[in-house]
Amino acid sequence: MIELKQIVKKFGDHTVLDHVDVTFAEGSVTALIGPSGGGKSTLLRCINLLEIPTSGSVRIGDEKLEFHPGAKVGWASVQKLRRQTGMVFQNFQLFPHRTAIDNVAESLVTVLKWPKEKALHRARELLDKVGLAHKADAWPATLSGGQQQRVAIARALAPSPRVLLCDEPTSALDPELAAEVVEVLAQLAREGTTMVIATHDLRLASTIAQEAVFLEAGLIVEKGPSRELFSAPQRQRTQRFIATLLQKPDAHVT
Repeated sequence: MIELKQIVKKFGDHTVLDHVDVTFAEGSVTALIGPSGGGKSTLLRCINLLEIPTSGSVRIGDEKLEFHPGAKVGWASVQKLRRQTGMVFQNFQLFPHRTAIDNVAESLVTVLKWPKEKALHRARELLDKVGLAHKADAWPATLSGGQQQRVAIARALAPSPRVLLCDEPTSALDPELAAEVVEVLAQLAREGTTMVIATHDLRLASTIAQEAVFLEAGLIVEKGPSRELFSAPQRQRTQRFIATLLQKPDAHVT
């Protein structure tokens, strides 16, 4: 289980997250939706402590950290919690000077100190899982955007994280390439991978997520089962936002 309690995140005088309480069940997939600047990406980055909350607490499994204004958190504690997460970024962030298989294996060798052959074996398994076993020796520059994102997903899965965090994983892709990534994430969802996905892609959110959370101005406006929230939102602000997503030509609720 992932539990965030009373999370506040400030940048200077600007409050990006305002006392957010949310829980993500083991094996669940949750979509974070809302307008740009609403706090979706910051919330994701607070889960894996790429952003340190100003106050509140984060629990992943048995690990819990509490945060207080002005108080420092030990690096070892941050790393211990962060290693339970895998992160997929909007713009792939692959190492351009590493092949696909080396990108996937890199963290296993450098962070977890696995032997190179063991790491490469794990990397091959994961590339096969995302449908790219035949691209193991390819350089990122030779791959399509969808293929690069699938390599990035394999890389995030390499250390067997408790939760996979995805920050707008399809927004840099055209609809056809985005569909490749949606299918990979859908397969992971079917296998019971815990995921939290920040997205504007209604197809991704409605296809994969069981739960949805609508964030605006750092506050949770509405949350609940995704099919209910997308088809019959209770709050007027959520209704207006869903309506704007439905106006996009490639958006639909399934």
